[in-house]
Amino acid sequence: MKHFALLLVLGFFGCGAADKNTDPEGAASLLRKVKDQSYRTWQRAPGYESRRKAGSPHSDEVDIYVNGTVADVLAKKLPSGTWPVGSIVVKDGFKGGAYDLTAIMEKRSDGWYWAEYGGDGTVQFSGQPSVCTGCHESGADSIRAFGFPK
Repeated sequence: MKHFALLLVLGFFGCGAADKNTDPEGAASLLRKVKDQSYRTWQRAPGYESRRKAGSPHSDEVDIYVNGTVADVLAKKLPSGTWPVGSIVVKDGFKGGAYDLTAIMEKRSDGWYWAEYGGDGTVQFSGQPSVCTGCHESGADSIRAFGFPK
């Protein structure tokens, strides 16, 4: 019985490890894409007009930016139930006031693509890892920081 419990615990902690970084090249390309578009000049996400405390695993404080596709849905108040393909949300995380990480979600034809980068730009997670999908499944079409316009 002790061996079974140990295997169960090891299996639990290993869950998601295999899918942690499934697409490092795609993640690097996505980071270049949003940086080339100067994402920090994009509209701020609703409720995140300035840096605020984070209620997530993405650092202590966050700045959240949305691209034009998301901004258009928010401005036109289109409560469609799904974000359109091309939607991008970028979250910069800070610990103790210092930049810590960047997390990006991009809506693609096959669903959301997630990537998280350490402060040095190293890809930590990419693709559709269970660490992202498991948490984000409770959000409005996988976005937890804000919902669809009303």
